[in-house]
Amino acid sequence: MASSDLPPNDPRPSPTHTSQRGQISLLRMWVCVAAVLLWISSAGCHEKANMSIHIEITAADFHERLLSGKMMFLYFQQQVSPTISLFLVELEKSAEALQDYGVLVGKVTCKKEPVQAYCTDAKHQHRAFLFRGGKEFLSFSLDTVFDVNSIVAEVLFAILRDEVKYVHTDADLQTLEEAAKGKRDIVLGYVRSLGTQEHRSLMETAYVYGSKYQFILITGGPVLKQLGVNESSQLSRVWFVHCRVHGAVMTPVTSERCPLTRMRTALSTLSLHTFLQLMEAPLVSKVFVDPSSVPPPQFPYQLTPQVFLFSHPATEHLDLDTASALAWRLRGLALLLLVHRQSPAVKTPEKYNAAYRLPEKSSEVKYLTLHSLDDVLELFTKQEEEEEEDEEEDSHSGELDDEVAADVYRNRGHFLDLDQVTQLTSDNFHSEVAQSSLTVVLFYLKWDAVSMAFLGSFVEVAEKLEDSRVDDVQMCVVDCGEWTDLCAAQPGTAVPFQPITEFPSVLLIRRQQAAQRYAGALSGEALHRFVMMSRLASPLLLSTNEEVTSFLQEVPHPDLAGYRPDKVLGLFRTESRTGLSVFTEAAELLAGEVLTGLLTDGLVEKWAAEHDVEPPAVLLFPSWRKLSHPSALPVTSSSKDLLTQIHSALLQPVPELTVENLPSFLSLGKALLLLFVGEEEDEIGRRQNQALVDQMRGVSEQGGARMERYLPCWIHLGRTPAGLSVLGSYLGSLPPLPALVLTHLLSGDEVYQYPPNTPILAGSVLQWLQSVEDGTESPAGMLGGDSWPPAFEFYDFLKVMDMQEVDPRSPEEEEVKTEEVNVEEHLVTKTMPYDHLDMNSKFHSEL
Repeated sequence: MASSDLPPNDPRPSPTHTSQRGQISLLRMWVCVAAVLLWISSAGCHEKANMSIHIEITAADFHERLLSGKMMFLYFQQQVSPTISLFLVELEKSAEALQDYGVLVGKVTCKKEPVQAYCTDAKHQHRAFLFRGGKEFLSFSLDTVFDVNSIVAEVLFAILRDEVKYVHTDADLQTLEEAAKGKRDIVLGYVRSLGTQEHRSLMETAYVYGSKYQFILITGGPVLKQLGVNESSQLSRVWFVHCRVHGAVMTPVTSERCPLTRMRTALSTLSLHTFLQLMEAPLVSKVFVDPSSVPPPQFPYQLTPQVFLFSHPATEHLDLDTASALAWRLRGLALLLLVHRQSPAVKTPEKYNAAYRLPEKSSEVKYLTLHSLDDVLELFTKQEEEEEEDEEEDSHSGELDDEVAADVYRNRGHFLDLDQVTQLTSDNFHSEVAQSSLTVVLFYLKWDAVSMAFLGSFVEVAEKLEDSRVDDVQMCVVDCGEWTDLCAAQPGTAVPFQPITEFPSVLLIRRQQAAQRYAGALSGEALHRFVMMSRLASPLLLSTNEEVTSFLQEVPHPDLAGYRPDKVLGLFRTESRTGLSVFTEAAELLAGEVLTGLLTDGLVEKWAAEHDVEPPAVLLFPSWRKLSHPSALPVTSSSKDLLTQIHSALLQPVPELTVENLPSFLSLGKALLLLFVGEEEDEIGRRQNQALVDQMRGVSEQGGARMERYLPCWIHLGRTPAGLSVLGSYLGSLPPLPALVLTHLLSGDEVYQYPPNTPILAGSVLQWLQSVEDGTESPAGMLGGDSWPPAFEFYDFLKVMDMQEVDPRSPEEEEVKTEEVNVEEHLVTKTMPYDHLDMNSKFHSEL
């Protein structure tokens, strides 16, 4: 933020008083947690100098990116000094963090690459510049962007200047509350100083959740007194202001002010994210079993206590009102559940009217006889007051309790019941895999949020398979944070897969075959369907008309009822066997995704005559087309070419993109001509959207061969809300709907937007595409970096342990040794084992 834009009484800290342990973006935060687990006694997560991004850019690069409209945070270096050198080190550290938000960080050396407007004025050597939309957006004094925390915080604050409001008085806050009532909730944050780690955490969270909540920033002023905060307090604070009317429960927003819930933990990106997830939890949950039979809260609520109140049929409404009142007082402290005694499964003695469970004792439920609701509050508020006193003391030294953080994340996986899956290690891998014809293995990391979320879905799939009595599939997991030697096994070793470099990853392993990678959506439903289809032979030999009819018309398993997969039939004469090996190899690669059948002998001639094809040939029955109209393909000379042709033929002409079907469409490697349509409010809106999709079909039909490089498709933002974020990331802001963009071009990262407010007609779209191909259209944006999902590098725990065993030392010496370990010596080199892993990874990250 420029000095002219500073809020009143802006209390910026000096560089020497700012914490050196910055947290980076929400996704990269898990890497830091891993480091905490490694160095509990150390100062925390530190940036690795040799992992930083090269930030030197030329004058030509500057002008080119300026014309593209890409956001850039640049420093124009005119001379070298100790102060400037220190700033450049922090600037380089910030490059990796800011690229997650679509901001290019760079340095232009004026002596080598003079830029007339910025290299000639001496005062510019003490300022850094933010460019947006092809022009200078804001400038910053180097005194305000002196380290990685302040750089990230100030840049995001500038980008979000219209979204994050700043208030100084209670009247300002009340005005914003009135505007938000009935629409959305407010996240109110107090940081003592701008440019600190806490300010950065608040801005990073606002960047992620800004479209859902109204973020407000406070750095001091009369409003603090209204909130009950002493201005001399060193602690940053966050409040959740409940202004939106929830349908499930009655939110008391009838008063003049919206109710507040204060976050009780120290402000960090991780704690704020967890707090916001907790605010989305139901106010009161109803249960019909004993508290001891209620499972502990799952991620992301696994560290939250549970409070149980009992309800009687005669006083059900009164009990619900009482529970709601208590739930509001416990908001942010505990989850409240109302146990209905009329259920025969509730056996708790009548003398008890309450119970609670603490997260550190998830298997233990304590029962109480309460005379006042204040008795429950005292259980948690007393502990909270003690924690606040400890935090106040710790804040003076600026140190966070890394040991507590480490313990919290070490225990995250303990809340999942893994009895339904086999936990593989380096010792039992081969023996366990040999027991089943099909083994499904999940490779995960405990400190990766996506891994832990998908681990729960994976366990649910295992339970579903057991309930269906599927005994030929073994579901297994590997904790790659613990068994790094197994996950990072190099080619040539006994394991049937390449080193695992993306998490979570699922592999299907069959005896005497290479592992097959699951590339579908990370959901339990999609994985279960893939596993059930993978159990079938691929291709399935069909020798009678009845078998062919059953293959085409029936579902392969009752658990797949309602799902209609794509199907492929191969027609091959037994005597020639021409192309049979090519088809068989392609069918193996399609296992789990497409059902494949093989016809031979007399059936071949019958089906070939009916569909006017000459064997060897392949008949395709897409799920979106009637069975009576299959497509026919000749058999190519390679399985790779045949696979490509099959995927293209099965593709719907203008498919609707969803999170689940996205990977299959990205595998085609085509540029996306992507139409975004909003949710329809009535029949007229539905017809308008359908007319737009019909125009996209017209583009495909009228374009003919020139459209082979493009994939016309569309996203319904009502059914796929994630598309809003995708559209915003493409263009930097949300345009009016409908919106048509061209992206993921093979030639570069440019994003082109069809002229807004121009009717989307097939002929006009084709003319616009021609302008893009001719180079006369200017891009409306650029794709972000393709570094998501974050590729976690392995820390070789086993090697470190071996070193410690060989060279035992005293605890004091060992602590010093731990701090001096060179992390890079134990990092496993990253490789991309599958050709298709890096295809269009940018779009995969967006949805």
